[in-house]
Amino acid sequence: MSGMRTREAGEVFGPRMTLFADVLSVGLATTAACLPLLTAPAALSTACAVLRGAGEDRPATAGRYFALLRRRLRAGDPAAGAIALAGALLFAADLALAGAGLPGAALFATVAAAIGATALVVGLRTCGRPESLTDWPAAAREAARDAVRDPGGSALVLLAVATAALCAWMLVPLAFLAPGPLALALTAVDVRLAGRTDGATAAPTRPPAR
Repeated sequence: MSGMRTREAGEVFGPRMTLFADVLSVGLATTAACLPLLTAPAALSTACAVLRGAGEDRPATAGRYFALLRRRLRAGDPAAGAIALAGALLFAADLALAGAGLPGAALFATVAAAIGATALVVGLRTCGRPESLTDWPAAAREAARDAVRDPGGSALVLLAVATAALCAWMLVPLAFLAPGPLALALTAVDVRLAGRTDGATAAPTRPPAR
């Protein structure tokens, strides 16, 4: 997104403000698309794809979002949503059991939280992968590798989730806008890693010193 034009003289809103408005509109569209619950992974994946296109001078608008969402919907999308929903319910059940005062509840809760955080990072990074538009298993495999080789990016994903949750807790209406900035964060983390990988591949090898 570094290729965005600069603000012209006399222009009230620059490209960064325009991108911010686009992110909010995509966030509202994503919230609406997530309402059936089973469509949540596809909705977030589509938002990441739309925002990734902003770096390639393609419009990041709600209209383009819904157009892309209609074109991409396939049988694998509800299956991905069912897996995500089942994982969330299982995590909630584990925390409920831990809070019931069972022996070893503290250790159980810690382990469950660690597993849940890992699954959340991998799941969100899966939505941020471009492969998620056509192939969920391939996107999940690449996201799992990314989570291991890019712990800094995984930490940024957790920070983005925590920030979105905090904003929604402080002001409930912000929850309807949170998917947009979250999708932008996931896209930025993926683009950041791709840029580092391409840079490392393209870097010329230094000849050995004599």
